[in-house]
Amino acid sequence: MHLDLTGRTALVTGSTQGIGAAIAVALARAGARVGINGRGEQRVADSVESLARDAPGADLVPVAADVTSHEGAARVTEVLPDVDILVNNLGVFGAADPLEITDEEWRRYFEVNVLAAVRLTRLYLPGMTGRGWGRIQYVASDSAVVIPAEMIHYGMSKTALLAVSRGFAKKAAGTGVTVNSVIAGPTHTGGVEDFVYELVDRDLPWEEAQRAFMRQYRPQSLLRRLIEPEEIAHMVVYLSSEQASATTGGALRVDGGYIDSILP
Repeated sequence: MHLDLTGRTALVTGSTQGIGAAIAVALARAGARVGINGRGEQRVADSVESLARDAPGADLVPVAADVTSHEGAARVTEVLPDVDILVNNLGVFGAADPLEITDEEWRRYFEVNVLAAVRLTRLYLPGMTGRGWGRIQYVASDSAVVIPAEMIHYGMSKTALLAVSRGFAKKAAGTGVTVNSVIAGPTHTGGVEDFVYELVDRDLPWEEAQRAFMRQYRPQSLLRRLIEPEEIAHMVVYLSSEQASATTGGALRVDGGYIDSILP
């Protein structure tokens, strides 16, 4: 299957590292012009330089803006007024005792993980429907359904993304725009390494720590390892392509599988 995104413009939020960076590279390799988004000018510039080495000849557009604010979202639309592929990847996560999470922290998780994506969808969906083609995706998580006891606030925000995705898919019905969410499982990024070491012995070598984490905190996994960011990116590129034209309103799993699955 040849996935060709030549002539398409994509925006990947939170794409200076981790899953977002892998998605940006994969879209660029498929031929898309890709907006690289982060909050700091220098961080974004450094990321564009780094990602260009992984996708030689790619058209990467630096988009330094905090999309969790109205002003930041407006800045994004100034740099990229028309987007064909919107990947709402930005998110925060962390472990916390649910009885100690403050109101402010609950709001932060909702505003960063959910409201920022809703805001950009509102801004870009009308242009997509007007042109009769578009792809919107939300990077959700298996935590949306199998809520971890140590990450209830995070799980709440990812559950909300499933609802947002399904709702906007209905709004875009019949327009040529597809809207989907990608249910990602525990993924190997720098941030996740830090998270794992919050829960297991910091003296353990990484491979042993990873196995201990999966054994203790994700024992239902069929994959029994962390997922690599590129494995998430492959699904996103497919959903961004012409070949996925009949896939909308879905929640597609890249979660490593579950022993007794209750996910769709």
